[in-house]
Amino acid sequence: MNPYDQFPTTEADWRLRVFDSLSFPTLVLTPDRSIIAANTKFHERNGTTPEKILGKRCKDIFNSDTNLNHLVCQGASCPLTRVLELKKPQSVIQQSKDRQGNDLWEERFFSPILGENNEVRYIMESLRDITSVKKLEKKYSDVRELIDKVVQSSVSAIMAADRKGEIILMNSAAEKLFGYSVVDANKVNIEDFYPPGVAREIMKRLRDENIGEKGKLPITQVNVITKEGEKIPVEMTAAIIYEEDREAATAAIFNDLREKQAVQKKLEEAESQLYQSEKLASLGRLAAGVAHEINNPLTSILLYGNLMREKLEADHPLEKNLNYILEDAERCKEIVKNLLAYSRQTRPSKDIFYLNNLISESLRLIRDQKLFMNVTIVKRLAPEQILINADKNQLCQVLINLIINAIDAMDGKGTLTLRTYRDRQKSKAYIEVEDTGTGISQENLSKVFDPFFTTKEVGKGTGLGLSMAYGILEENHGKISIAKTDQTGTVILLELPEEQVTDSFQFMSIG
Repeated sequence: MNPYDQFPTTEADWRLRVFDSLSFPTLVLTPDRSIIAANTKFHERNGTTPEKILGKRCKDIFNSDTNLNHLVCQGASCPLTRVLELKKPQSVIQQSKDRQGNDLWEERFFSPILGENNEVRYIMESLRDITSVKKLEKKYSDVRELIDKVVQSSVSAIMAADRKGEIILMNSAAEKLFGYSVVDANKVNIEDFYPPGVAREIMKRLRDENIGEKGKLPITQVNVITKEGEKIPVEMTAAIIYEEDREAATAAIFNDLREKQAVQKKLEEAESQLYQSEKLASLGRLAAGVAHEINNPLTSILLYGNLMREKLEADHPLEKNLNYILEDAERCKEIVKNLLAYSRQTRPSKDIFYLNNLISESLRLIRDQKLFMNVTIVKRLAPEQILINADKNQLCQVLINLIINAIDAMDGKGTLTLRTYRDRQKSKAYIEVEDTGTGISQENLSKVFDPFFTTKEVGKGTGLGLSMAYGILEENHGKISIAKTDQTGTVILLELPEEQVTDSFQFMSIG
């Protein structure tokens, strides 16, 4: 029975023409699932004819070996069943493969045609090929997945926030940098990741067209705040995400600068040490030349001055003046001696000895023991014996100089602490000389190892002590530095390579 037989011929004709002109393959079925009509688009698409399918049940056609095998029957879950029950349109998306094995996706719409008593008389089924849409969706999904993998695998911290400042994206590098998990980050605002006012300043710069492109922030250095409240220097770029002309979100990329700044600091220290070494070397050569030039006339002054004093009568009016001349000449002699020591060009005479013994021997060699009358000496020496391979005499000279400097810094009263310890992993041995003086001012801190720099009164120091110590430590493959200085005192740190003990090591040479 044709569903349109009930209509007048003219009305049936135009309804059939409308049905036949539908752009999607369409069937008309009865409630018992018999096919009573199929439009031209359906036959063209599936290579069928009215004779092959009309009057047959859909499940027999779809499960047969025809071009309709991509329309798998849904059985009990068929949307047609729900149409009969609910009398409302239903749809289903079905995936299958064509004869070449390519994926196909089809959306099937089932619409009820109701009779006068509101009963379902017919069901119209339209088939829409959505393969291209599904492929685009998959491609888009694959791109999204790739982008997500790129974001999550980035070594740079990446974070995004909505207009309210709530975090909507945070990769693993950002979690590590800021110390928040994605769940924790949802409980805080973007402003909590910066010092006060910085987030607003960043947004202001993002909107400023005079600073790069609108909505984009050039590389900028700022501090960020971790969950634990630690300030971390970072290099960041940021952008506003727009939906049409409306600001929808912001995104930022952060690179931790701590390691870079540490490397930069080490490089600057290395350059400074190189400059200091070159300066010391050139000044050493100059000092050697000056010392030799002064030494000859100075020897004559002392020789003839002493001869003259011996020949003067007692209480001679010139004796006092001559004594002043000889005293100043002796002081010049001491300066020349220091200059020659500073400009030494011989290699250190190295030996292996215990570090703790060096402390005891240096204290014993200080001639003027009255210096210690009002000074408390505290020795905190390593409980284990630490071996070093260096020039013992040179290091004694350095320690004596540092001890005397420490006593001077305390005006002869206070506590002098001497420490020794080691770092096994780095194979380093350390000596600390700590005083309770007033410390070194910031303006003088960078000059203390410069030759001839001194804060002592004229005639009380040559300014060569610490520069000589710097050179001696370098010759013995060590370092000298100011470990700490403030109003409570100063700590000078000596670092030396620790000698590794072997089975064949002879302890005969240890002093």
